[in-house]
Parts: sequence; C-alpha cells; structure tokens
Amino acid sequence: MEVTRKNFSSVLPEVEKAINEADFLSVDTEFSGLHASNSFHISPLDTPEERYHKLRKGSSDFLVFQVGLCTFCYDKENSTYEAKPFNFYVFPKPYSRAAPDCRFLCQSSSIDFLASQGFDFNKVFKEGIPYLTSTQESELRDFLEERHKQYTQFSSPAFVTPDSGAEAVTTKGPIEIPEEHKEFIEGICNSIQEFLDKEGEESLSLPSCNGFVRKLIYQTVRQRFQSRVHLGAKTNEKKQRLIVVTRIKSEDEMKKKELEKQSTELAELEDAVGFSKVIRLISQSGKLVVGHNMFMDLVHLLHRFCSKLPENYQEFKAMAKCVFPKILDTKLMANTTPCKELLPSSVLGDLLKHIYSPPFKKPEVVIPENFPRYDIDDSNLHEAAYDAYITGICFTGMSSFLGGLQKPPLSYVPPDAPVVKPFTNKLFLMRVADVPYLDLEGDDVLPSRDHVFHITFPKEWKASDLYQLFSPFGNINITWLDDISAYVSLYKRDQSSTVMSTLCKRDARYKILTYELFKNGFKDKESRKRSHAPESTEEEPKKKKPLNVESVTPPMPEENGNKAEEENMAADSTSEQQPNEQKMFEVPAW
Repeated sequence: MEVTRKNFSSVLPEVEKAINEADFLSVDTEFSGLHASNSFHISPLDTPEERYHKLRKGSSDFLVFQVGLCTFCYDKENSTYEAKPFNFYVFPKPYSRAAPDCRFLCQSSSIDFLASQGFDFNKVFKEGIPYLTSTQESELRDFLEERHKQYTQFSSPAFVTPDSGAEAVTTKGPIEIPEEHKEFIEGICNSIQEFLDKEGEESLSLPSCNGFVRKLIYQTVRQRFQSRVHLGAKTNEKKQRLIVVTRIKSEDEMKKKELEKQSTELAELEDAVGFSKVIRLISQSGKLVVGHNMFMDLVHLLHRFCSKLPENYQEFKAMAKCVFPKILDTKLMANTTPCKELLPSSVLGDLLKHIYSPPFKKPEVVIPENFPRYDIDDSNLHEAAYDAYITGICFTGMSSFLGGLQKPPLSYVPPDAPVVKPFTNKLFLMRVADVPYLDLEGDDVLPSRDHVFHITFPKEWKASDLYQLFSPFGNINITWLDDISAYVSLYKRDQSSTVMSTLCKRDARYKILTYELFKNGFKDKESRKRSHAPESTEEEPKKKKPLNVESVTPPMPEENGNKAEEENMAADSTSEQQPNEQKMFEVPAW
C-alpha cells in the first residue's frame, strides 16, 4: 500500500492494527546516497565498532527517501502467512519557520540507480511524509508552550507577532515606522478599515511582505484597531507568508480565536511528527523486526526518526536495543551453516529464488485485496515495501528449513523459536573476513589478528614490492589503506612471530607495526578526539558465550548490480582478496 502525506493520517490506524496483529515485521529503506566521501571505504579488517563509526560519519548526512514495512501474521488454520506491505515516501518538510530545515547530501550514482529502477522522486519531495525526532518534537513543543504562556501573561496578542517561528518574539514598545514604509502601512490600515465597514467577508488576506514589515503591520493595526480585529498568519501555495485579518465582535471572541490558533499549532506539530509515529509503534510492539543486510538501514532509521546517533559505540548498541528490542538479519542467516552450504548467493533477489527451490519449502503467503499484488520476480526490486516483503519471505523460508531439521520436525517456526534465537540481535558485517557479526546484546567476537601487520612505505611502491618484501613468509593478502600504508595478512600464521625480527631493521624506507600495536595507538588518538563525549554510565555487559559464532563464514561472492547495500557496500577496490587456504569456522551441531 502506497502511503504519502496525503493519506498518512487515514492509513495510520490500519498500520497500527497490522503491527499489533503481526507475528513479525520486516523493513527496508532507500537512501539518497551511501558514502559522503570518496575516501570512505570499508575494510575486511574492520571491527564492528570501526564499521559503526564509518557508517555514522559517512552516511548520516543522506536522507531516507522511502521506508518499506511489511507485517506478517500466521494463519494456523490454513498454514499461511498474511502479508501487508506498506510503502512510505518520507521527506523532512519543515512545517513552520521554527521547525528544523534539514540539509542533506545526494550521491549521483545512488540517484541514477534509483532513477533506473523507476523511482518517483517527485512523490518524495511533493508528497513525502514529514517526520521529527523525539528531541526535535520536544524542543518545538516547549517553544509553542512558551509562546502560549507569553500570550496569557501579557493578556494581549499585541506583544507577540502573528508569525509562527523564529519571528515570534515579544516586543516591549512600538517600533518606529521608517519613512519608506509609512505609505504602505497606511494603505494596509485603510484596507482593514474598508473591510470592517463592509459586511459579508469573514477575513482579509494582506499583501505579502517581509518579516520586518509584518511586525510593523501587526504593531500598527493593534494600536489603531485594538480588539476589533484578530491577526493570524498563513502560507500560500507560493510559500509566501501572509497576514490574515478577521473581524472580532468581543474580547471573548478574541480569546477564543487565540485558543483556536494555539490548538491549530499543536495539531500541526502532531502532524509534523509524521512517520516517526510508525517507528514508535514498531518499537512499542516489541515484535521481531527482520531486515536484509540491515546495519545501514538500522543506522538510518535510528538517526532520522529517533535521535542523533551517539558517538559512543556501546551507547549505539543500547539505543538500538531500546528502540528495536528484537532484530534479525536474514543476510546473517543465509551466511550461516546449514543454510550457507545450500545458497550460492545471499543477495536478496537471488536468495528469494533459492528459497523457492528444494530443499527449502516455498512459503505460503497471501496479500489482502486492498494491498498491491506482488509477483515474485525482479520487477519490483528496490521498492522498499517489496524488498521488505521478500525479506520476510526469505526469513520464513529459512526458519522453516531450520525447523525441519529438528527432532521431531517443526511444522511452524514462531519468531521466538530456539532455532531463530541464535540470530536475534546480531547484524551481518559486509565483507569482513573474520568477524561473524555485530552483537547488539553483548561483547563482539574479536578474533586474533597476530598474523596481520601495518606497514607504511614510499608512495611509489606497488603491490609487487610488498609481495617481494614478505616473500619469506609465504602468500599474503594486502588491504590498502591509502597510497602509503596497508595491512598485510599472512596466510601462514605460524610465520607471524618472525616477521618483526626479520623485517624491522632491513630498510628505513618502510615501517612495520603489529596489528595490535597499531590499533592501540590509533585508539588512543580516537579517544582523545572524542574525549568530550559523555562517558556511558551503564554497567559493562556481562560476557557470554557467543551463539553460533563458528557457523558464520565470510560473505559469499556477489554479482554486480544487485541490492543497494550489497552493491551498497561494494567491494573495496583497494583490497586484494585471495582464496582462503583454511576453513575459518567449524560447523556447529543443530
């Protein structure tokens, strides 16, 4: 179901009902861009914390254009799921002069890609649903309450301008009218007098003018006509701000008009909260939220519709867990034994096709008549609601397959089933070779990297120079950081202990550090940069045995031109990947 600003209010109760009735929810987003700088790149040696900081810094200036939400409710009698896909167009339109006026980035390649998929940008900018974070809403509510308090305190609207926003300030005395504006102000007063002398018309819209002249009009009219008129403000179709004059018969009617105005302002604020209400409904439901390769989706959903992303990584984890108590990433499921051995690709479109083939069982999913009818093909890929829909199907297909391996086999696998819990609150890390996931509930799994070394070298050096330098230690993998530095990983880990003693004093043109020593130095620099950030007062999370760590392997080879974040986080061109010579993880028992 397509949802824009035009029908959001009428559809919201249906969205709330669907969320409350659902067994689980699936989400997807489309962005205005992915990375804010060409220097941004992900590395196969990123830790979860480093990846978070990269995403926070490199993507938070982009907008979310579209959010897909699909609710799935299981029908036990018919053994089918009822899916309700909602496609929300969102845009942070400022509803008043006091509201945030968002600046954002666009990435030409991302815009070009969405355009090639038939994305309707006009619908985003003209009909996008507005939104405010909780902090923004609170600040605007305080602003309005203070204005209303001022009106009550001074007992006269003459102390406050009619404009909603930054121009709404108190004045303690009349402003002297400059000579160049006197004729215009006098003409306005004459027009108002003619309006009052004639019966019939309910209101009079004054000509558009700048903020200073509006103040002069307001001041002069209240002095000359006192309680005979009420002055309000409106914005016309051309975004011009106008003063509206309404005739008043008594002081009580004046107070009534002002109360109506205050009520309207609060209602406008409530409307401006917009799509954030949907995120709050999802959060309050406590339902499992499923996404595919959803780390970036999660970062954007939190940043745009909840609150500014924290600098502290542990605070980010706490924030994510607070807003979405249960999250599941189907990309992680697809890259975990036993599913990974049966899935040649975990790109969303490819994954769906495999889920519809043996040994997986085709999920039975029905869509109500008042929702769009989706065919299971590639024609709707990158429409957020469709991607959310097929993400939910992939989840049901894989969870059903895992349930069938149990003894006795499970005919239905609920979202909180034991076979699903190992994947809950863990996010897949794209193109990280040895860290299986980001753990939102506890400590991240951080492997030993004793076989990794940081090296700085002359700008003229190429890969062949590094291969030659490290040739005594066997095959290597190079992860370029910039023109003069890189990580070098040994495939023969037993050779790691001799690298420093062999190479450190050979040539002054390069410098080698162990991975641990380099990272500790880097962390010291970063901690000094972020020393202004408030320290978390939360207790350290208790260490626990990681769930199914051994079953997760590096991402499967992806084909170009598939789903945004899977091309999204397209392979780092500076990293030279070579096939692993050893099995990285053991297969767990199910």
